[in-house]
Amino acid sequence: MSLHEELAAVRRSLDDLVRTVGRLEQSIARLPRDPLGAPAADRVDLVAIPDTPYDGALWTDSDDEGLGARDRRAP
Repeated sequence: MSLHEELAAVRRSLDDLVRTVGRLEQSIARLPRDPLGAPAADRVDLVAIPDTPYDGALWTDSDDEGLGARDRRAP
């Protein structure tokens, strides 16, 4: 394939891409702003999770993950 043919193929591909992106932009512009249809009042706000450690009392009856129970040795 000659350089001229390759450049023509690239130009056609680029033109196709520009047309496809244009159609995609038009399709997106027609979509509703909120795809779930939920009114703004029904939305749940994000909950901030603090960086402070949890209370150790929450873990008194739990096992250490992957290590087994606290009072037993791993095999």
